[in-house]
Amino acid sequence: MKPEQITGPPVWPAGTKSLVSKYVTPELFNKFQGQKDKAGVSFEQMILSGCQNIDSGIGIYAGSHDSYTTFGEVFDQVVLDYHGHKKEDKHISGMDHTKLNCPPFSPEDASMI
Repeated sequence: MKPEQITGPPVWPAGTKSLVSKYVTPELFNKFQGQKDKAGVSFEQMILSGCQNIDSGIGIYAGSHDSYTTFGEVFDQVVLDYHGHKKEDKHISGMDHTKLNCPPFSPEDASMI
């Protein structure tokens, strides 16, 4: 299948559990059909994998960083469902290695360091 062959809202077989099947409703498909992000990646390209692989867990993949903005109505829901992060959440990096809480290395791994 090619992206241009997706000409209408996907019809998911019963039991499909991918996030694309959950959040790409006919209404959202019709809203985004034929649209592209700033990198030129079409909405159909982003959902192609999920249309071909109905056993996929996610099934929608951003074509570029801009995809998350251009198609935010879908990606915000997918990210929240998959990662538990809301759109307004902020990632905070802690670069202080002394605050890491890591289990000790196994003797075998420790011998390689």
